[in-house]
Amino acid sequence: MPTVRDLRDRIKSLKNTQQITKAMKQVAAAKIRRAEIAQRQARPYAETMFAMLHDLMEAAGSIDHPFLRPGKEDARKGVIVMTADKGLAGAFNSNIIRFAQEVPRASLFRAGREEPYGGGMTGKVDVAQTFSHAWYAVGTKAAKAVRRLDGLVAFETPLSAAPKLTLAREVAAKVTDDFVAGNISEIVLVQSKLVSTMTQRPLSRTLVPIVAEERERATGPRAVVEFAPSPEAVLKLLLPKYLEFALFSAMLETDAAFYAAQLVAMTNATENAGKLIDELTMQMNKARQAAITKELLEIVSGAEALVG
Repeated sequence: MPTVRDLRDRIKSLKNTQQITKAMKQVAAAKIRRAEIAQRQARPYAETMFAMLHDLMEAAGSIDHPFLRPGKEDARKGVIVMTADKGLAGAFNSNIIRFAQEVPRASLFRAGREEPYGGGMTGKVDVAQTFSHAWYAVGTKAAKAVRRLDGLVAFETPLSAAPKLTLAREVAAKVTDDFVAGNISEIVLVQSKLVSTMTQRPLSRTLVPIVAEERERATGPRAVVEFAPSPEAVLKLLLPKYLEFALFSAMLETDAAFYAAQLVAMTNATENAGKLIDELTMQMNKARQAAITKELLEIVSGAEALVG
């Protein structure tokens, strides 16, 4: 049975841990607000860009662009795995990495379609399919994970290595060069989606090639848009920006989802530390009372022995 000193040391250690988790909780709460604001500010631009992209693809008669052509059939599948740089956020990073290993099934969906975690896919991973991947790791946790996976590590960078827009352009340029050169057959993005503060769900979507016949069409009346100099010329300029901003938006989403997961994890850790402190304090009080009772019994027994 632990002594009073042992219990006191454990309580002191837990209180120090509780102070750390409480501070990290406050930091995550402050950062998630900034991340959500950045994400909301970028959303109108993203929605307008994707709507314009659909309009252009409808208006353009024919256009010769690598993003609109199927990739090389015998090439590897390019998978961009996007995680956070740090941990202490529960299973946030591990869920994304685990989901990335199931991309052979997730990538059956066309460009722009999202497949959430648990969408009918099993937990078994085909080693041959995993080996046919070219991994593009964005985030320190993703970089460490893809080194342990089979396949080619084509690119890796921390999520905080540069400003988000600069980093998105760098990653987009790398995957575009590999796709145009025929080194990869498609570009699949695996990221985490912020559903709510309590829920972050991994998902995958095929960014390139874009299949116009299977994109989602907007409902309701639409305004007539005129493009100059021509829909084809505008589309050629917009397609590279589409990939850059898709990655930029995913980085903002990853930041917000990570801080939400860390906020929940640190809140739970702080509460659990408080419960353990209460339990250990009760045990310490019982041990102290038992020690006092034992000492009193020894004093009384000694006094009675002297009297006798």
